[in-house]
Amino acid sequence: MSRFDETIVSLNQQLVNGETTAVQLVKDAIERIKALDGKYNAFITLNEEQALEQAKLSDEKGYSTDRPLQGIPLGIKDNIVTKDLKTTAASHILDNFVPIYDATVMEKLNAAGAITIGKLNLDEFAMGGSTETSYFGPTKNAWDTERVPGGSSGGSAAAVASGEVVAALGSDTGGSVRQPAAFNGIVGMKPTYGRVSRNGLIAFGSSLDQIGPMTRTVEDNAILLEAIAGVDEHDSTTGDVSVPHYLDTIKDGVKGMKIAVPREFFEEGTTEEVSAAVHKAIETLESLGATAEEVSLPHMRYGIPVYYIVASSEASSNLQRFDGIRYGYRADNVKDLEDLYVRSRSEGFGDEVKRRIMLGTFSLSSGFYDAYFNKAGKVRMVIAREFQSIFENYDLIMGPVTTTTAFKLGERTEDPVSMYMSDLLTVPVNLAGLPSIAVPGGFDSNGLPIGIQMIANHFQEETIYKAAYAFEQATDFHTRHPE
Repeated sequence: MSRFDETIVSLNQQLVNGETTAVQLVKDAIERIKALDGKYNAFITLNEEQALEQAKLSDEKGYSTDRPLQGIPLGIKDNIVTKDLKTTAASHILDNFVPIYDATVMEKLNAAGAITIGKLNLDEFAMGGSTETSYFGPTKNAWDTERVPGGSSGGSAAAVASGEVVAALGSDTGGSVRQPAAFNGIVGMKPTYGRVSRNGLIAFGSSLDQIGPMTRTVEDNAILLEAIAGVDEHDSTTGDVSVPHYLDTIKDGVKGMKIAVPREFFEEGTTEEVSAAVHKAIETLESLGATAEEVSLPHMRYGIPVYYIVASSEASSNLQRFDGIRYGYRADNVKDLEDLYVRSRSEGFGDEVKRRIMLGTFSLSSGFYDAYFNKAGKVRMVIAREFQSIFENYDLIMGPVTTTTAFKLGERTEDPVSMYMSDLLTVPVNLAGLPSIAVPGGFDSNGLPIGIQMIANHFQEETIYKAAYAFEQATDFHTRHPE
């Protein structure tokens, strides 16, 4: 059975009406994953037995429209810890790690009645933009299996776009929800830093990481974000800000909304087809009552160097815990404690992770801290202030998610700088801690999806959802899917 045209909303309605059961939904999902995943490699672990048990319990409880996630099978990015279910971060160093607790977002999803169907592939420790650094092999783009799905949440994006699951969770440190969402023609939200708890998310860059929902529609995305958002006593960086019921306002439209369009989004290699799609999307919102003006973010060009210094420095600190002592991979036949550390980490980490650890360690070292890490922090604040100056006069910022559509597998693996530039248009948002969404906005001449990015001020996801929903309803890009 094809589930391409199903959504969280439509499946919930079928469950409420008695037209299907959670057990049937889980069986359908498992059947599709087993049939398709040899082609896409989106899943690392399938949670078959436990998911069926959850589904039986869900069916016994009954359904209502007030609990739209109950009985819905979801995929979870494999850097979000799941109790008694293997969590690898797509790394050899954790390839047999089974957590003893759930991440806060998993506790919330379990409370909402959602069913975890399995764990999804990613770049190792979320470090990459193509899902090619995974210890378990690359994931393929749902629209063209010779191309990358984006990263690091490539498994989540491909699983949703290919119809394996109706929705998934990803994580976004520098664009890792939005870029793969754009490359696969789905909706991906990076919430405000602090909107969603990071407790139980395997840390990469602690001041940048955010868990976000990846879905086929904006409405589904809002439902999933509302379920996982909120203050958490286990994460002191979560904001004590009330979580709106996004569906109450999602259909309010964009009349009177002021949109800023930074000219820098269309420089530095943005292709003509991507630029044209974004400008057409802006015209669509203008026809619905919004106004748009060109603005400038002059320091955006420094986003990539600032991001890779900050993120790598934080990764260098965070990954010290993987030492072969307490959990994870441990080297055999070692001579002493130092040999254990060195060999466990050398054998357990992949090349990209090692590269970032070394870059971060260098940036934090004596004599270079002020020249690199400290200076990067100052430029980060300048970028954040530039965004704030725009939001004094505008409700929304719009532009492309990426400068190009999905590139071919292997095309950028030998050139790390070229790979890093894939995040040029997304990393400034993470540096400023702002919310941002990717929505389907068209296709290039090769039939590959183009993503539109919408950015709002802190904790203004409501504004983003209004604009994204209005655009979605005025177009049909979200209804198209891979053959």
